Amino acid sequence: MTEVFFILTTIFVAYVVYVIVNEKKSTAKPAVHEAQPVAVQVVAAKTSTEPEVAEQIAPPEEIKKAVSPTAGSPAAKSGLRDPKTGEVATVYSNYRFTKRWIKEALVAEGLLEKVYKNNELNAEIDVAIKAAIVKLEAIDKYRA
Repeated sequence: MTEVFFILTTIFVAYVVYVIVNEKKSTAKPAVHEAQPVAVQVVAAKTSTEPEVAEQIAPPEEIKKAVSPTAGSPAAKSGLRDPKTGEVATVYSNYRFTKRWIKEALVAEGLLEKVYKNNELNAEIDVAIKAAIVKLEAIDKYRA
């Protein structure tokens, strides 16, 4: 009796896994097909002879510039670069998790007195650290 119960349980589990896997595949396919009508509408709008529609659509070069992350966006250029190794750190807002070389650079440039330990941090020191990091970002050799 337990063997039959085990076999039925195994078949049921296999069926559930099969349904879940096929459900993920079926939901992924319509998302791809939904993008095609949008492209067809844009192409249809470009081929129309109405001057109003043709003026509203941006040329492909402008679209590529607007989409590319290196097209002058400040997020693409933010970060600090280690002059010794060339490593770029983009996340340094929390002093506790800031890389060691950034902490040492703050002290080396004279922006902070010392490298603070986590238990030494308080509100006044946090304000001084944030101001020092802003000044460090302004120094040319640390710009990314």
